[in-house]
Amino acid sequence: MTSSNTGAGDSGTAVLNARPKITEVETHGIDTIPHPDRTSTWVDLLRIQFGGANTFATVLLGTFPIVLGLSFWQAVLATVAGVLVGTVFLMPMGLFGPRTGTNNAVSSGAFFGVRGRVVGSFLSLLTAIAFYSISVWVSGDALVGALNRLAGIEDSVGLRTLVYGIIGVIVIVVVVFGFQFMLLVNKTAVIANTALILLAFVAFSGTFDAGYNPGPDALALGGFWPTFVASALIVMANPISFGAFLGDWSRYIAKSTPTSKLLLATFLGQALTLIPFLFGVATATIVAGQADYVFALIQASPIWYAVLLMVVAFIGGLSTGTTSLYGTGLDLSSVVPRFSRVQATIGIGVIAFLFILTGRLFFDLLGAVNAFIGAIIVTTTPWMVIMAIGFIVRRGHFDARNLQVFNKGETGGVYWFNSGVNWRGMVAWIGAAAIGLLFANYPPVIVGPFRLPGRRHGPQPRDSRRRGSRALPRRPLDLSGAPLRLR
Repeated sequence: MTSSNTGAGDSGTAVLNARPKITEVETHGIDTIPHPDRTSTWVDLLRIQFGGANTFATVLLGTFPIVLGLSFWQAVLATVAGVLVGTVFLMPMGLFGPRTGTNNAVSSGAFFGVRGRVVGSFLSLLTAIAFYSISVWVSGDALVGALNRLAGIEDSVGLRTLVYGIIGVIVIVVVVFGFQFMLLVNKTAVIANTALILLAFVAFSGTFDAGYNPGPDALALGGFWPTFVASALIVMANPISFGAFLGDWSRYIAKSTPTSKLLLATFLGQALTLIPFLFGVATATIVAGQADYVFALIQASPIWYAVLLMVVAFIGGLSTGTTSLYGTGLDLSSVVPRFSRVQATIGIGVIAFLFILTGRLFFDLLGAVNAFIGAIIVTTTPWMVIMAIGFIVRRGHFDARNLQVFNKGETGGVYWFNSGVNWRGMVAWIGAAAIGLLFANYPPVIVGPFRLPGRRHGPQPRDSRRRGSRALPRRPLDLSGAPLRLR
């Protein structure tokens, strides 16, 4: 089925091709998407953002304000603030794809140079490893916890390796098929996870207490405002993490799509993530003090809800994993042209999975991922600001052909600057990121000299403070060896 789209190109009327089947392997890589193939809409951009974040990975982020010692309502305010501020920075990132027909990393060549745009590729890789790892890890833990609760299967390194492996391979397969398959997974995640969260009102009606407050002694940074700001920044990492990826999906949207609709798609998509975020805040009060949130939540749930948690955690893991891994495969195929999108995706997927396996089972993956998340905020935010300023200065006009110079092995063009690098943009980004790292505190990997003192990883509230929580059995095997501290 075809449809017409007036103004989809620079002039005239473009007839759109039919949407590819989800079982067709995507043929487009980092090259400019032809206008007839731009079959997505601003609603698809909204849906894929919400689907990619409406998962247990985002739920875990929502637990952090409680872990850092805030009361329930303080945590709600910190979460809302983090989502809204992060969304303000993110919204312009959905504008580039329809204008340039390529992803945001390549589009950034207009400001960093066609070679300097590898900064965007680096940020994409950083984010992909972090969130692919989180998605596989959280989904795997949920499945292991459910198997323990429902079938009495003992937790073990072998079981986790098997579960992580199955989820990791499925994510890679989905990404290899490409954009249309990923859209289907995200549509499913939106429906399934939203239904699960709404059912939580029934499952935890007798245990949740909105008056949860561990008291001032539980504040991780010693005072309310430092802890509140730290919590909001952690939540803010979620919308910021989409910055390098929005162009991966918006490049399939017609150039004629109004700017207002693209901005609205990102705003609504991120605003809807408050659903999983607040689910994390609320359920964290129920299992406060437990070493493993996912495992403890399954133990605290009614048996019927534990089954649903297992199913939806699996779907959500696929959703977050695919949105993270997809863009990095695109970027690597452009930085190393001899790799196709499929080859690059498989390569990055294997490397990320090895990171999960060695980190989660043998080292402190929690600390490493926490550092990755901190690095994403510090390095991606200034990159996004530079991109937004550049879009305004150029009034949204880009030369799509000249953006592809580096990918085609050529030189020259309007974005060549100084041997392919725009040092004004590069110095601005390096300076801003360096200043941010000086104040960062994500031990043990990133510890800046000007960090706030006294940070600790999560309070251990006394039972007398944990109103509304039920007694939970301790986990038989705690592979992390550390209290919850993630994202």
